[in-house]
Amino acid sequence: MSTSLDEYDYVVVGAGPAGCLLANRLSANPQHRVLLLEAGGRDNYAWIHIPVGYLFCIGNPRTDWCFKTEAQAGLQGRALSYPRGKVLGGCSSINGMIYMRGQAGDYDSWAADGNPGWGWDQVLPLFRKSEDHFAGDSQFHGAAGEWRIERQRLSWPILDAFRSAAEQSGIASVDDFNKGDNEGCGYFQVNQKAGVRWNAAKAFLKPVRHRPNLTVLTDVEVDRVQLDNGRASAVISRCQGQPRTFRARQEIILCAGAVGSPSILQRSGIGPRPLLQSLGIGVAHELPGVGGNLQDHLQLRLIYKLENARTLNQIAGSVWGKMGMGLRYLYNRSGPLSMAPSQLGAFARSGPEQTSANLEYHVQPLSLERFGEPLHAFPAFTASVCDLRPQSRGRVEIRSAIAQDAPLIQPNYLSHPQDLRVAADAIRLTRRIVSAPALARFNPVEYLPGDSLQSEEELHEAAARIGTTIFHPVGTCRMGNDRDAVVDAQLKVHGIPGLRIADASIMPRITSGNTCSPTLMIAEKAAELILNPTLRSTTTPKERVTTT
Repeated sequence: MSTSLDEYDYVVVGAGPAGCLLANRLSANPQHRVLLLEAGGRDNYAWIHIPVGYLFCIGNPRTDWCFKTEAQAGLQGRALSYPRGKVLGGCSSINGMIYMRGQAGDYDSWAADGNPGWGWDQVLPLFRKSEDHFAGDSQFHGAAGEWRIERQRLSWPILDAFRSAAEQSGIASVDDFNKGDNEGCGYFQVNQKAGVRWNAAKAFLKPVRHRPNLTVLTDVEVDRVQLDNGRASAVISRCQGQPRTFRARQEIILCAGAVGSPSILQRSGIGPRPLLQSLGIGVAHELPGVGGNLQDHLQLRLIYKLENARTLNQIAGSVWGKMGMGLRYLYNRSGPLSMAPSQLGAFARSGPEQTSANLEYHVQPLSLERFGEPLHAFPAFTASVCDLRPQSRGRVEIRSAIAQDAPLIQPNYLSHPQDLRVAADAIRLTRRIVSAPALARFNPVEYLPGDSLQSEEELHEAAARIGTTIFHPVGTCRMGNDRDAVVDAQLKVHGIPGLRIADASIMPRITSGNTCSPTLMIAEKAAELILNPTLRSTTTPKERVTTT
């Protein structure tokens, strides 16, 4: 039987973290012919690899889709930039490089909702499998994998002082956030190797590009999935501007992310009937939940002016300082150019009613009015704090059947009253930490939002004014068994044989931390399910509810 050059066993859509890992795992069997499609280009842009280069990658159409949200009522009508990686490695090529899993309870709650095999005890081995951890193999970490994790290569006195202040405020110092309970304060571990960004393309694609059964194509934008007799059989795309169809003998796996995957489904006629009909798209298979359940971490950036402190504001504010930064990086890959965007982290509870840490801090020895603008001329640090378990829910919807038209992104930030309460409590907690004795010698003064704002209503207004995304969208193709679920616990799209989704869009609820490495875990799980089709949990999933 002859095989078309455009026919493969597995077609993986999207070469972000999940797609890179899946392409690696599926092509390990030489009998599997695997195709990986990426809408962006190669990761050969120098600023991808220099850690501080995220400043030149986010908002750059060479590496970023440059999406925008709808105007947010909860943010005083502001529309936010919504970066998503458009390059090999996806968001791992432009993100903050923080290695974070979340909390054991995140995954146990997924399993408790009828998704067997997704509890902490089941996913921990999947995290460990892909890890190349600086501390070596242990109960909680692996060292034989591809995903390099290292300590950061610098520290700052002001950050050390914040850590001490957090401890004085009841937030213990910890060395590792990734053992299932991340409560505490410490320096983030990062996905770097010797001071250079370690993205998913380097980790999972570069070592296996020699495999003759693996094809990686860039500049290929997928329009839709083609169904034959109800089964996913091919993807319709444009390859360097020309129409092209790629057929899949076994499966198509969408790894296009929380914005891309629901958009592809909707253009394929898979999604909410009212939306599809309003756009003149035939309803191939009604799945009301496609594009819904959007969740994201909204950060509040509190800025404090300082005395008796040297921060990046002064260092980067002079020609000599910039030259010194460059020379230090060239010499030994250290100094500010090796910095992740956030160096110090803290996980805390916004109030005594919380059973685990529900806030995450990203603390930085710098400040600026907004992303993309120059650093302030005065010494300062930023304590960004986000609600790890927001109750607000949004949606992603295509605006037309044309793939090149940017989708509607409606996060609905701060639309739930509980999120407003947590935001106010987060500002109060930050102020308590900053007023602790360990920071007194720096005489911190609140520059943003301003300490004159004290009442509950004033703090709600402050959150609406300074809140901005921390770029963790998830949940838009939710895993589950109810009517609004999109995939089952095997990551198979309900009612569509031959089609799976393996990316952050399948998360029922957002993880309690940064989302890149949990996305890799999801892909590792998908590979396990695909390559071992008889693998099942001993737990019986809840029956899917399909009635209206």
